[in-house]
Amino acid sequence: MKPEQQRIAIAEACGYRNIALREDPDEGFDPLLTGFKNDNQFDEQIPDYLNSLNAMHKAVRKGLTGSEQLRTYEAHLLYLSPDYPTEATAAQRAEAFLRTIDKWTTNPNEQ
Repeated sequence: MKPEQQRIAIAEACGYRNIALREDPDEGFDPLLTGFKNDNQFDEQIPDYLNSLNAMHKAVRKGLTGSEQLRTYEAHLLYLSPDYPTEATAAQRAEAFLRTIDKWTTNPNEQ
């Protein structure tokens, strides 16, 4: 999956809706992923799940429910970072999360 596809899939699992790629004039028009979360009436920036351990921690806590999903996530994490799963990168945690919720694809053209 492409990084943007991963961020969107995780954001959707965490309650974001109407996700769009927008230009940010404060950042030299670098594109930002934004969306609405729950009942929030304001467009907000989607977290950078692939580079932020804090964002992934929040995603796992919010997006994975029940002990079975958490065990599945831990198994995927162990597969992706077999030596030290507790030291897995944010990108590895994002992939494990997406595999757990059956949103991971190896074809970048799929969504």
